[in-house]
Amino acid sequence: QVNFVEEGGGSVQIGGSLRLSCEVSNYPYGSHSVGWFRRAPGKSREGVARIDIDGRTDYADSVKDRFTISQDRAKKVTYLQMNSLKVEDTATYYCTAVLRGTALQHLGDPNINPQYNYWTLKGTQVTVSS
Repeated sequence: QVNFVEEGGGSVQIGGSLRLSCEVSNYPYGSHSVGWFRRAPGKSREGVARIDIDGRTDYADSVKDRFTISQDRAKKVTYLQMNSLKVEDTATYYCTAVLRGTALQHLGDPNINPQYNYWTLKGTQVTVSS
């Protein structure tokens, strides 16, 4: 069973910063990518960022130059540093462990590689207010 330990999130004003962290353990298929997707009321699911085992990263256009994903492999912890937050970043963020190189738009999609892609059930709430 894949385990996720998430920390971070919370409430912040426009322009503020937050950091999410996610520790993944027991992924059964060796090397994998880690990322986040988010869900907000009335909006479709959005893949936010992903980091591959070789350090390659990918970001949604909506968060480029504001969010940074990084990884401490020794601790098996992945971080999402979120700066210059906007109201539209308000969402529940879900950490996901996926097959290496899974496209951002497929993060959190139960129809894509369900045997290889996992995500936390609860998520972390991020609220940005004016």
